[in-house]
Amino acid sequence: MPTPLPGPLPRAEPTDLGLCPERTQRLVQVLQAEVDRGRLPGAVVLLARHGRVALFESLGQRDPATGAAMARNAVFRIYSMTKPVVSVAVMMLVEQGRLLLSDPVAKHLPEFSGQQVGVETPDGLQLQPAAQPATVQDLLRHTAGLTYEFLGVGPVQQRYAQAQLGSRERSNAEFSRTLAALPLFRQPGTEWAYSRATDVLGRLVEVLTGQTLGQHLRDCIFEPLGMVDTAFVVPKADHGRIAEPFAYDPDGGVPLRVLDPRQTPALESGGGGLMSTAADYARFLQCLLNGGELDGARLLGPRTVQFMTADHLGRLPSRDPLLPPGHGFGLGFAVRTATGVAAMPGSVGTYHWGGIAGTSFFVDPAADFFGILMTQAPNQRDHYRLLFRTLAYAALVD
Repeated sequence: MPTPLPGPLPRAEPTDLGLCPERTQRLVQVLQAEVDRGRLPGAVVLLARHGRVALFESLGQRDPATGAAMARNAVFRIYSMTKPVVSVAVMMLVEQGRLLLSDPVAKHLPEFSGQQVGVETPDGLQLQPAAQPATVQDLLRHTAGLTYEFLGVGPVQQRYAQAQLGSRERSNAEFSRTLAALPLFRQPGTEWAYSRATDVLGRLVEVLTGQTLGQHLRDCIFEPLGMVDTAFVVPKADHGRIAEPFAYDPDGGVPLRVLDPRQTPALESGGGGLMSTAADYARFLQCLLNGGELDGARLLGPRTVQFMTADHLGRLPSRDPLLPPGHGFGLGFAVRTATGVAAMPGSVGTYHWGGIAGTSFFVDPAADFFGILMTQAPNQRDHYRLLFRTLAYAALVD
């Protein structure tokens, strides 16, 4: 297999890629104005089309505490942008015949056998047997009946919080056993509910491969794609590249707490533990946009990528505002199902996701176009995702 070239994708002028130079720069100018207003510490933005980069800029501060300027090679906590990476790792194992999407989770992780659903009643939380077992497909599309403790205050979410499921001090195996012992939030296969499902997939990868999740991702995705700065911990030599948020939220004044990428975690969270750079993540997205291949390294077949980025919900309901109107969910990504309806632009078939600290991406196969916004502004993330997407599409002129 040819050794891929690390670093950013090849550059091109915006006009050569169907983007207006003035409109492309407007994106940077608008974000710079947000920095100047003190609402955004700093950011790295990247737009690519037809396999080449039209915009790759850094602005603002990498570390507001020291005043250090943002750099294009800054390392960000990407949180839930970890999920698409782990989902690709799972689908690589599916392609190898090592599991099926229809497999019950308990086939590979026995601790998930005999799960019960927590149902709120006037007399408190009652447990009912799951009507059907959650499958690997349910984990990938967030219909496995799980939840996140920070998405509500219901009794199941309270139990998640009491169990300290967000702790990075237990191993992936210990996490899986702890989660499996808790009640389900919903009946499996009946409803989209954003959840810790991809953390379970991380443990599934470990069981199937005999490697830690970090080792497996490094061997099978990061090294083949030349993603040299993506890992669950930032090495000491690169601590000076870590992007930091404001100490206090600019809108509410509350202290901002984010994970420490300098400490090696016991939990390698498949749902939210990776650190990465814009250049690294661009290589991952370009691989997907190419149908699973980049610079001679093929991770997936093109039909598998199409399958992953199709809607897998159909008529299954979602009561979660995290899934925008006009969207379904594939195997690791939100997927656009209607040109209109949503408040953000994009073609049908565009897929996207983001991280809770402010990072986000979108991939538009119809336009052969993708964008990445890297910032560490947790409480402003929804605003900047929409702003970034709107200005990115405004720059497209063909």
